[in-house]
Amino acid sequence: MGKTITLAPNAEVVVTPNDTLSSKSLKVGDKFKISTVFDVMQEGYVLIPRGTPGEASVSYRTGKGAFGKSAKLEVTFNSLKLGDRVIPLNGTYRSEGQGNAGAAVGAVVAVGVFGAFVTGHSATLTNGQQLRAHTADSVSFTIPAGTAPVQAAALAPAAPVAKVENAAAVAVAN
Repeated sequence: MGKTITLAPNAEVVVTPNDTLSSKSLKVGDKFKISTVFDVMQEGYVLIPRGTPGEASVSYRTGKGAFGKSAKLEVTFNSLKLGDRVIPLNGTYRSEGQGNAGAAVGAVVAVGVFGAFVTGHSATLTNGQQLRAHTADSVSFTIPAGTAPVQAAALAPAAPVAKVENAAAVAVAN
């Protein structure tokens, strides 16, 4: 029989979208794939390995608008799929495109009402971008008997530092 380790609720899980996403093509309710960026470890054991797949959904979205208004995109983290288990997640992430208000003001001054045609930028989430989610509930894992914990890396020794015996003599020599 193995050892049981329980991951507490609200444990941090860093995820990334599997594809680059844009407010241009997404709408509220759309689901998309995510993956864990780092191993989730406790007591030296990897409980949720890096690369574990999951799902998130679009919970809020605005398009870019006139006068340099940027788009907004909010996503909600739903769950991870680890083998045959579904691990519920909590958390949201909000992204805003860069505004273009300066260009809109310049266009209004230069050509009047045509400044309304200057829009902001779309909100995007990129593959590799690190987003923080959290476990919704406690999750128990059984570690098979005989499995050794992962050894932590040792710090490299500090590099030697040059010692100056007589700073005045060094300054004179230069």
